[in-house]
Amino acid sequence: MSEILCQWLNQDLKLSRTVSPKAFAKAFSSGYLIGEVLHKFELQDDFSEFSESRISTARLNNFSRLEPTLHLLGVQFDQNVAHSIITEKPGAATKLLYQLYIALQKKKKSERTAVEMQSMQPLGCFRLQNMKSEAFREKKSIIPCQINLNLMWVTDMFQEKYTQMKEKLAQMHFENLERFQKLKEEQRYFSMEKQRLSRRRQNEIMAKIQAAIIQIPKPTSNRTLKALEAQKMLKKKKEAEDVANEIKKFEALIKKDLQAKESASKTSLDTADHITTDLLNTYSDDDYIKKIQKRLEEDAFAREQREKRRRRLLMDQLIAHEAQEEAYREEQLIHRLMRQSQQERRIAVQLMHVRHEKEVLWQNRIFREKQYEERRLKDFQDALDREAALAKQAKIDFEEQILREKEFHAQIAMERAKASYKKHYEICAEILDQILDLSTKVADYRMLTNNLIPHKLMHDWKELFFNGKPIYEQASTKHLPARHPAGQLVELEKRDLLDDNDYEEYKVHPDMK
Repeated sequence: MSEILCQWLNQDLKLSRTVSPKAFAKAFSSGYLIGEVLHKFELQDDFSEFSESRISTARLNNFSRLEPTLHLLGVQFDQNVAHSIITEKPGAATKLLYQLYIALQKKKKSERTAVEMQSMQPLGCFRLQNMKSEAFREKKSIIPCQINLNLMWVTDMFQEKYTQMKEKLAQMHFENLERFQKLKEEQRYFSMEKQRLSRRRQNEIMAKIQAAIIQIPKPTSNRTLKALEAQKMLKKKKEAEDVANEIKKFEALIKKDLQAKESASKTSLDTADHITTDLLNTYSDDDYIKKIQKRLEEDAFAREQREKRRRRLLMDQLIAHEAQEEAYREEQLIHRLMRQSQQERRIAVQLMHVRHEKEVLWQNRIFREKQYEERRLKDFQDALDREAALAKQAKIDFEEQILREKEFHAQIAMERAKASYKKHYEICAEILDQILDLSTKVADYRMLTNNLIPHKLMHDWKELFFNGKPIYEQASTKHLPARHPAGQLVELEKRDLLDDNDYEEYKVHPDMK
């Protein structure tokens, strides 16, 4: 149905604005296009006073002018329908336009003008429509105020902005997580690649070591257990012979020392005898005894010293022999230890290489951990800086938006004050004009007739004054054309008003007839 109405409005009527089914409710929410449709069918004479603005006062003005025409066509229109259309309720504008389309098609078939349709209406229906129109103008509270609509718009805008910022923050968090996951994947790939290279290098080293291993041939068959035992026995015999030779040498040395001592003792005895004889001849007995004692003491001391020297010599020889044996044993041990195979040497080299690689891996791990820590700190600081910048920018935007809203609010308040002042000014000017008209009318009548004004005439003038109708005649009503101008319509309304008052007075005072 919306497409049919859009085709009728765009192609048949050719409105000033193209209407689409998606924006149907928004296009007719101000009432301007409805007035244009009625103006196309010559039913809305005051279309020049319609406004395309979307503020509440302009909408109220448009719909208050549309109400009599819609009631004249028989279209159902009241406060609830107007509120639904202004608030862009789905289906409200479509329903009203469909009813208007049907009513206009009926009017087109009957070929009646607006005055004819109005004259054909009963007087009671006309009064009821006027009462509804007045009630529609008075109850403005149903239609939302423009400032409330602006506040709703601002609230929706900030809510949308809040959702956008929330989505942006969520997206940034997701991007950070993705970046962190990507970094972890790269690090894992790097570590796996490094492990693969180290494993490959170790395999190459092991292959080289395996290639460099010399296969030691198996011992010959003659090297049996008996041969080994024979060699051990020969070795023991050789050692025993060496020990026996050493003992013989030691005994020979001792014998030489004893012979030297005996010869020395014999010579000492001979010299002692010779000395004693000499002393007996030359000295007395006491001196001789003293000399003998002294000589004996010297001999005993010399013997003791020789014994000490001999023992010291023996001890030195024994110590030297033990040192020689110890050196021999150490030499044999070193020789046995140094007789290790090439495989053991290669294993030692490989062990040193592994230790070096372990040290390198440990240092690399420490360096990588430091890099990770620095990167985490840097990412955290960057995230804090970004959040601070976003918060600062959001605060600046919010302050700017608040300033714009304040300016907009001040402008709206100024416009409302101007509109209120203009409305009050027009009302006061109209009342003042009517008072002046009444005063001049009374003065003219008194000046022309020089008599008092009749009660009936004064009552009619007061009734016109109270109802806001002009007292002076606006146009002649003798010859009425097909389309009445505004002045003749006013005169017709004045005449109807005076007739109604006469009728009311007649009903109230029937005995005055």
